[in-house]
Amino acid sequence: MSIQWFPGHMHKARKEIAKVIPDIDVVIEVVDARLPYSSSNPLVRKLSHGKPMIKLLNKSDLSDPELTKEWVEWFRAQENTNALAVRMDQPGQIKRLPQLCKELAPARVKAGRDVRAMIMGIPNVGKSTLINTLAGRKIAKTGNEPAVTKAQQRVLIEGGMALSDTPGMLWPKIEDVDASFRLAATGAVRDTAMHYEEVALYVAGILRDRYPEALMSRYKLKSMPDTEHDIVETIGRKRGCLRAGGIVEMHQASEILIQELRHGQLGLITLDRVDEWEEKLRLEAEAAALAAEIEASNSEEDSSQ
Repeated sequence: MSIQWFPGHMHKARKEIAKVIPDIDVVIEVVDARLPYSSSNPLVRKLSHGKPMIKLLNKSDLSDPELTKEWVEWFRAQENTNALAVRMDQPGQIKRLPQLCKELAPARVKAGRDVRAMIMGIPNVGKSTLINTLAGRKIAKTGNEPAVTKAQQRVLIEGGMALSDTPGMLWPKIEDVDASFRLAATGAVRDTAMHYEEVALYVAGILRDRYPEALMSRYKLKSMPDTEHDIVETIGRKRGCLRAGGIVEMHQASEILIQELRHGQLGLITLDRVDEWEEKLRLEAEAAALAAEIEASNSEEDSSQ
């Protein structure tokens, strides 16, 4: 079962974006470098109508550097798209953004006008911090929980860019189960909208399969427990999450695992893999093609009757 969270202000933001997007030259989507595709909003692709796009892989200081390079290359291979991995403690990377926008909107630059860019992204991905860094002053509210920004604003940036900010926005239905759990694990979904233990079990499975050394080192495991439940239970036992009778408090143990993942205490970890998502996209395309064939066949039958 996937995790869903789409409060009213997100629906309002989507409608407002649709109104102003025709006047935007470049779309900047900030994604989480730990889950570059899971955090890439399909609504952004629909709303942008094929406009030039920059993918900013933020929080790259928390992600697996080799996989981050793969994702940057993958995004750059997409039509009319550039990509850049950034981290908030290195403002020099972020200051490159106006020039990258200009490169994607040469006609606007030739006319001597500011490039109009719109920044979008999921909640809690760091958009507000990014805007403050670009502006050189505090303009956008920042916070360590989703849904801090709830209204659009427009900011003039040195270097010839007019930047429109938008609230962090998910999409009404997150169809992919992996994506929904990964978004929850990294803090894009409010904690009140997720079940900590379910998310922790999912995280434990990924870490066991992809980063076993990180898991064993962080929690000083001599051997890997057999199941995801055993992993979380062992973490709880080692961290003293016990109630009467020596029973592990699973919710508390789950919070420890998720919070330490979010804060990078388990090491540099990326939950999305390029080959994994390419396979998902291939299967989606095949399913869509099959559905189109069936619909066309049914239409032919109806017309012949």
